Amino acid sequence: MDDIVKAALAKWPNVPHCTGWLLLDRRGQWRMRDDGAQARGELGTPIRHAALVGFIERNYECDDSGCWFFQNGPQRVYVELAYTPWIVRLALPSPGAPALTDQAGAAFEPTAVFIDDEGGVLFADGSGSGSKSSRSRVAALHDHDLDLFAQLATLDEAGLAGTLDWRPGRPLAIESVRRADVPARFDFVASPAAAKGDHAG
Repeated sequence: MDDIVKAALAKWPNVPHCTGWLLLDRRGQWRMRDDGAQARGELGTPIRHAALVGFIERNYECDDSGCWFFQNGPQRVYVELAYTPWIVRLALPSPGAPALTDQAGAAFEPTAVFIDDEGGVLFADGSGSGSKSSRSRVAALHDHDLDLFAQLATLDEAGLAGTLDWRPGRPLAIESVRRADVPARFDFVASPAAAKGDHAG
């Protein structure tokens, strides 16, 4: 968390939280959602300002109830999740082993792989969220990288289980999971606005 944010929290500790206004989409883009976008159930407008995106990502945390938020100075801005709290890109350096990078540009080292019933690929790292929570991080693979994943994976006939050639001598088992079960399984809240019963905070 940025020092300026810590200072603002200390100075104004009781600023009301905000929900519904910020969303992380399925491709790892942050989106701003005004009242109209919220009312229509739209994803919102992508945030293009690099400094603002960096500020959001440096101050992205999870509370004890599994709701992810951006600490904007003294105000906690809860994040609506199009799917998971993290989105990763898959790359295969030449030479080198496969690598995952999350939407904040940090390395993501998986300990488990899943394919959901809609064909989405998920990775879990098992190392905790980086906040005070001990929950595992779960990340959805960006859809542009599904072909590369297929090149590295050996799947059964149904395409829902198998192994991923991740590190020499350390393949990862691929399990199936229902998309609807992912938030409960990985202990996160996809819609803090719905959980908290409001849209504007």
